[in-house]
Amino acid sequence: MKKRSRETAMPDITPLIDVVFLLLIFFMVSTVFKKDELALLLNLPTVTDGESQSQTQKTIIIELSTKEVAFNGKKLSFEEMGAELAKVTKKKTPIDVRVDKDVKYERVVKVLDELKKYKLNNLSLITNK
Repeated sequence: MKKRSRETAMPDITPLIDVVFLLLIFFMVSTVFKKDELALLLNLPTVTDGESQSQTQKTIIIELSTKEVAFNGKKLSFEEMGAELAKVTKKKTPIDVRVDKDVKYERVVKVLDELKKYKLNNLSLITNK
């Protein structure tokens, strides 16, 4: 008669790995991602069709409401915003301008003049879809 050898029973962990990956994917998809925190509450105009810009580089965000202006999330005056724009060394830096739809055109022109003064031309006007 042949002697039986004892083998230790090893549990199969392949299904466990599959379950862990499925849980990981579930939590990644269902997580609410943090949105850009903006300084001003704006009522942006809407568009029916447009392009979306990819955020590959560091972007400067300028927000303009009827009474205030914000530069990268900080409320500033127009003079302080001009000083911040003077510090920008890369002239090809993308700039997102978010303008409230109730803002007078004169204030928009004032911001565009500041950008032109410092030769910052890579400009996007942001709207809601």
